[in-house]
Amino acid sequence: MKTIALGTDHAGFLLKEAVKKHLSNKGFRVVDLGTDSEEAVDYADFVIPAAETVAKNKADLGIVFGGSGNGEAIAANKVKGVRCALCWSVQSATLAKQHNNANVIALGGRMVSEELALEIVDRWLVETFEGGRHLRRIQKLHDYESGEK
Repeated sequence: MKTIALGTDHAGFLLKEAVKKHLSNKGFRVVDLGTDSEEAVDYADFVIPAAETVAKNKADLGIVFGGSGNGEAIAANKVKGVRCALCWSVQSATLAKQHNNANVIALGGRMVSEELALEIVDRWLVETFEGGRHLRRIQKLHDYESGEK
């Protein structure tokens, strides 16, 4: 079974807890990198370690959470090897995997309901990367990141 790394700030804490329980119930191994309450914290302190866990192949995929998910997506994408997509609908999660091969997604606890978040996660987990023209585009991102452009 796949391992999923989770990281959040205070604004995404409750959604992270719901997703963590959902994933555990489905048999996924979860690596929870915090935070562990709704007490105010800086998202980078928890999101970057979650993204690094994916980049270092210590987790297969990652999910990061915040109020909007925007800062969390930006932070996760600073980690070399991470392709984090901000997801707000099932369709955005579908395309994030099919077209972008997103290995991390960001969810906004103030933007999506718990029910929708679980649907987003479930869809993203079962979708597959289409390759083809999308592979060429992802390769360009990799080349830029590696300085091989």
